[in-house]
Amino acid sequence: MGTLDYIVIALFAIAMIGIVVWVFKQKQKSSGDFFLAGRDATWLAIGASIFASNIGSEHLIGLAGAGASSGMAMAHWEIQGWMILILGWVFVPFYSRSMVLTMPEFLERRYNKESRTILSVISLVSYVLTKVAVTVYAGGLVFKEVFGIQELWGIDFFWIAAIGLVLLTALYTVIGGMKSVLYTSVLQTPILLIGSLVILVLSLKAVGGWDQVLEACRVTPVNEYGDSMINLIRSNRDANFPWLGVFIGSSVIGFWYWCTDQFIVQRVLSGKDETQARRGAIFGAYLKLTPVFLFLIPGMVAFAMQKHGITVNGETFTMSSADAAFPTLVAKLLPAGFKGLVVCGILAALMSSLASLFNSSAMLFTIDFYKKYRPKASEKTLLYVGRVATVVVVVLGILWIPVMKSVGSVLYNYLQDVQSVLAPGIAAAFLLGICSKKATPKGGMWGLIAGFIIGITRLGAKVYYTSGATFSDSWFKYLFYDTNWLFFCGGMLLFCMLVIVVVSRFTTPAPAEQIVGLTFGSTTDEQKAVTRASWNKWDVIHSAIIILITVVFYWYFW
Repeated sequence: MGTLDYIVIALFAIAMIGIVVWVFKQKQKSSGDFFLAGRDATWLAIGASIFASNIGSEHLIGLAGAGASSGMAMAHWEIQGWMILILGWVFVPFYSRSMVLTMPEFLERRYNKESRTILSVISLVSYVLTKVAVTVYAGGLVFKEVFGIQELWGIDFFWIAAIGLVLLTALYTVIGGMKSVLYTSVLQTPILLIGSLVILVLSLKAVGGWDQVLEACRVTPVNEYGDSMINLIRSNRDANFPWLGVFIGSSVIGFWYWCTDQFIVQRVLSGKDETQARRGAIFGAYLKLTPVFLFLIPGMVAFAMQKHGITVNGETFTMSSADAAFPTLVAKLLPAGFKGLVVCGILAALMSSLASLFNSSAMLFTIDFYKKYRPKASEKTLLYVGRVATVVVVVLGILWIPVMKSVGSVLYNYLQDVQSVLAPGIAAAFLLGICSKKATPKGGMWGLIAGFIIGITRLGAKVYYTSGATFSDSWFKYLFYDTNWLFFCGGMLLFCMLVIVVVSRFTTPAPAEQIVGLTFGSTTDEQKAVTRASWNKWDVIHSAIIILITVVFYWYFW
């Protein structure tokens, strides 16, 4: 890191401070202002926030590391812009007309209060124990690699970087709320895109072009069935990424994440109207097509550089591990100034992702717990509780980091594995809840409960059977441990949907007036007219372009 790099970082920090100060001066008098930016966000801010919130250090380390170790396998989870289109075209109308602040609140409207509480608990636990801790942990590793500092003041630099990042992000989230997340995303997103694009171009130039990457990856097998690192579609007998399981599992996880998770949906809930919310989702879908090229492929390029023994600045390019691919490229390839720009991009990804997590967690606690039991609480009190909840989430995330430090080598896989057992029950409740009036309150509630119990059992079995002891075969071990995680995810979805259908068959449906506008069958003609007026041919054209790009990508890497 040279002087010019630090100047670039300082300019970025000044711009960030300026935005947060400006947001703070915009008086936020209500919880709606703090959590949803007053519901007046435009498509540009919404789309940028969707992308910046999604891209975190698990991408900078985990996705690039996945590219360096297993090639294109994880691309299925990233080339999912079409899933965000489902949010924009199918779910935005229901969410917008319900005027809810949170996804648990929507389930209360559709089902019952118990469903709201169950989803709130699941969401908060998953945020603290996976997203917050994983992002912070990976962030510490990124900066340790980029700055090349092992210790500072006698303290492991990992902890200084990780905790410093959390405190800075929490500060501007607590001060500015959702508006600071949205408007800083507008600054962060282009920096992240430009910085990562520079890495991609320079790394391809260093290795000798895309053909050299293909050559190195094609001769590197990933299983005994003839598949190599370049193959996106792999044998159905592959232990980790069977093609059928990948399509099923990635779709279930993607549907849950992009269409029902508070972390993402909160971005579109902040829109002025259905038009801005939908177009924000379409813009976010465009941006979501880029991570494969900006993070996963550079990881494959780093693998090719190491395999070919490429020399950079007089030194042979080597990585300490696959997860070090992206930060090593930053440290080895970038000239002065550009290195600072990419570090700003990394900071942007980390801070935006964490800020969104903190804001969403605080909102869930404030709206779905505190306000539920203190309905007469003033807006000033709700704002205070929201800020305190953010601080609590920060502390819990930091306390969980020592536990998470043991999963660094399988960071991205770990995250997807955990999400694969949290997603099915929630996805089933939302899917059947919107598609069918016949899904009863008790049915939706028990679908959520069944999904949570099965998911926790699966996670517990994984911890138990990987403890190092020897275990005899049993049906329990085969079902909850040996079964491929992707097929298990699909099976969970079907089981939870079956639970909802069966329970609904024998329980009382929700009153007709309760679900007006919340399902396809209960939407009024007036509501349909409002939705139809909210889009035009250009929205359709852009959506078609996104789907076409996805199809072409699958065709090329098939």
